[in-house]
Formats: sequence, C-alpha cells, structure tokens
Amino acid sequence: MTAPRYTKLVQGLSGTVPFVGPETQERALGAPFKARIGANENVFGPSPAAIEAMQDAVTQSWMYGDPENYRLKLALAEYHDVAPENIVVGEGVDSLLGYLVRMIVDEDTPVVTSLGAYPTFNYHVEGFGGVLCTVPYSNDAEDPESLLDLARRKNSPLIYFVNPDNPMGTWHDATTIQQLIDDVPGDSLLCLDEAYIEFAPPGTAPLLDVSNPNVIRFRTFSKAYGMAGARVGYGIAEAGLAQSFNKVRNHFGVNRIAQAGALAALADQDYLIDVQSRVARARQRVADIARHNGFDALPSATNFVAVDCGRDRAYASSVLQGLISNGVFVRMPYVAPQDRCIRVSVGTGVHLDLLESVLPRVIAGTG
Repeated sequence: MTAPRYTKLVQGLSGTVPFVGPETQERALGAPFKARIGANENVFGPSPAAIEAMQDAVTQSWMYGDPENYRLKLALAEYHDVAPENIVVGEGVDSLLGYLVRMIVDEDTPVVTSLGAYPTFNYHVEGFGGVLCTVPYSNDAEDPESLLDLARRKNSPLIYFVNPDNPMGTWHDATTIQQLIDDVPGDSLLCLDEAYIEFAPPGTAPLLDVSNPNVIRFRTFSKAYGMAGARVGYGIAEAGLAQSFNKVRNHFGVNRIAQAGALAALADQDYLIDVQSRVARARQRVADIARHNGFDALPSATNFVAVDCGRDRAYASSVLQGLISNGVFVRMPYVAPQDRCIRVSVGTGVHLDLLESVLPRVIAGTG
C-alpha cells in the first residue's frame, strides 16, 4: 500500500493551518478558557434581530442557501451605494482571500505584503505556489510606500494591505489610503482588507470607487457585527473583478442561516452603533490595565489592543503563556519587533476583571 501521489507543491507545505484555535488549546489545558479574548471575536455578539432571523432560518436548513446570495448582495449594494454587480459574498474574508489568490497567483508569482501581517493571506499564497515578498512595519504600522516600491521592483500582480491593521491595531487615514490606491502600479491589484473598519475613527476609509479595477476592498460580518462563527464576508470591487469570483468560488459556500443573519444584522445599524460604543469603552479599559501594570498600549482602531510588554519575544511569550495557564486566552504577533507585544481582544466586564486580576500575578511570576 502506497501513499497518495501528492503534488510537489502540497508535499512542500507545512501540515498546519495559520492559527491554533482556542478550542485546541482548551483541550490541551483540560479546561475551558475563562476569558476568550484572543481571537478578535466580538464578545458582545450579534444583533438580537440577527439572532432571531437565524433561529427562524434553522427550520429551512434542509435547503441549500441561495448560491447567488441575492438578497444579501442587494442589501449590501444599497448600503454602500454601489450596484449588486460590484459585490461578491463569501464564507468569510479568509475564503475570499483564497479565491482571490487562486485567480491571481500562479506558481512562483511574487506577492507583496507586510512582514508579520495577517498570516491567513500568506497561507493562501503559499498554498497556490506564490512567493511572498515582504517589507517590515514602520513604527508598528504597515508602510504603503515601501510596499508599492517592492511591488514595482518585483512586478507583483497582487499587493495585500490591512487597514486598520491586524495584529497591531494601527491605521492610516483616508488620504494615505487613497494615495496608495492611486499609486498601484500597472495591472497590479491592491487587496485592501478592511475587516475592522467599523471600529475605526471617521476619516479612515476613502470613498468607494468601483470604477477602479486595481483595488478590491474586503469587509466582514465577523467583527463589528458579531457573527464570526457564521462566516460571512464580502468584497466591493469593479464589476468585472467581482464577477470573476464566480469562476472559482464555492457556490453554496454561505449557508442559509448565515445569509439570514447577515441580512438582519446589516439592517440593525442602531445595534452596530451600540457595539461600537461598548468596544471603545472596553478598549480603553484594556489600555488602562496594561498601563497600570507598567506596559504600553498601542493606539488601536480595532476591537483589540496590542500591549507592548517592553522587552523581547521571550518575555512577551512568557506573559502570554502565564495568562493562558490562568484561563485568559490571548495571542501575540509572530515577527520581530512586533513580537514584543501581546494582542488582547476587548472583552466583557467579567473578562476584563479577570485580566486585571491575573496580569499582575503573571508579571510577578515571569520576573
């Protein structure tokens, strides 16, 4: 009996997904986390209207979801004042990133991104045989000019940029982002990941221009809308680009329950405003806890805070492991110098009470 004949590409890939899930860590610990504040999930949850819509849709789950996501696309188009042809819906931004890479990247295609940026994008690029070309962060923020310069030198067809950034929470203003869009070289495509845009201050996102075929902007229901487990993301792009996803996407990717929830969540903007307010207050409390314990908190336009532990990766990792061993799930950046930080998602009052109680003991134990 012999092993399957894997392609050379698959044989060379690491046997893992980008993140170790909190459930995996809980199984290793033998206990659930008391504060799940590491995956940038919105702990305040979906709109009550979205919950009701999803509950109602459960009885219809014997049917496939609409493969065209028709009603959701219409609602998103109206919300963003674009045509439905400018919207592509998928099972979370992670899947849409995979579809985009599949459309643009062949083996050995150079793809430009920031060193230490969202690793799921890298996962897809490597999975399709592309070559990652990276530039370092500048002052804990992605560097648009360096990314553009590298894209020109490498003749890269794809540039990935996150605003606001994950894992640092930093952000650029709309003028800077618009200049980035305007300066995309030739027939390159800028993938502008705006998963956290609803948490950012006014003036962060430039106006939408769906006539430009050199940019696609991704957004999600996972963060501000509190539906990470439902897996609904979408892209806004020039019609030809948006419709090209039909060539590669999973046509039944977004299930019927998730579609119903996203449609109701989008309609409940009052709840979104309330969540934004609660996230801002919780974000400030995380920063206050960090500073009270001698750490620095980076300014954040997201639902998490990068906490600078003030030393090196080894020390930050020891703080992280100490929190985890005390039931507080957090994560950290994986590339220097950002790996001097831990990344703490905002939580409820109970979650942050635990963080406030546990962190001094962890620090005392790490020396």
